[in-house]
This record gives sequence, C-alpha cells and structure tokens, in this order.
Amino acid sequence: MNQDLYNRIVDYIVSNQEKFYRLAYSYVHNQEDAMDIVQSAVCKALDHYGALRNENAIRTWFYRILVNESLLLIRKQKMEIPTEDGIGQDVPYYEEGYNGEPDIYGQLNQLDEDVQTIIKLRYFEELTLKEIAYVTSTNLNTVKARLYRGLRLLKQNIQEVDS
Repeated sequence: MNQDLYNRIVDYIVSNQEKFYRLAYSYVHNQEDAMDIVQSAVCKALDHYGALRNENAIRTWFYRILVNESLLLIRKQKMEIPTEDGIGQDVPYYEEGYNGEPDIYGQLNQLDEDVQTIIKLRYFEELTLKEIAYVTSTNLNTVKARLYRGLRLLKQNIQEVDS
C-alpha cells in the first residue's frame, strides 16, 4: 500500500472538489445527482488508487472516473420508466455560482455525449487535447475531429437561434 500516493490523491480531490461538482452538474443538471456522481467517483478512486500506473497522472485519471460516473448515471436515468404519480421527475434547479449562458448550455447539451464531454473537458476544465484523449480513451485525432465538429455545430445552432 502506497500511503504517499493515497495522500496525494486525497489532497488533489479535496483541493478540486468544486471543479468536480461543476463538471458533474454540467452533465445531470441536478444538485443531488451531481453530488452523488462526485461521491461515487471519489469512492472508486480511493478504492482503486493502486491501479494508477503513473503517479503524475492523478488529474486525468480522476477526470476519467468522474466522466464515466456522469455518463453512467445519465444512461441509468434514460432506462428508468416514469410512473404516473411523477415520482422521480426532476424539479428544475438553478445552481448558485453556476453562471452560464442558458442558450450555450442548452445547445451544448443537444450535442452527442462524446462531443459534449470533449468540449466540457477542454473549455470548462482546461484539459489539453492529449489529456482528453486519455480521459475518454479516444485517439488524439478523433478528439480533435470531434472537438472541431462540435464547436462548428454549436456555432451553427447558436446562430440559428439568434436569427
């Protein structure tokens, strides 16, 4: 057991918890679900920290776990069948401090999940394209192509809304 690595991971998580919450919230748009995602990602990271091969890759390793947990919850929610009494329906919630232009976020959320993830990691979390390739387990050229395609679609959709 490498206690030094474990402590470095804990320090990293504690010092960046707001970023992690913000990214999870950008996927699910629900406060409780975002907190659940972050909690689940933290638990998985701490349970499996021994799987981290490169101790200098804590950042990308944790983002990979966080993105996977976010996408997993979205897929689970899509599979749920709503009931007649409406239990389980999300009540719209505005997150304080989560200032975003609603049109941009609305348009971003209409893109494919893989493209959304790349744009969010690049512009919200400021990861490099190489780091994004690692986090998403995608070829670097594919990341570039999806990023530019997504930005082009986003620009077209926003221009259509403004027209």
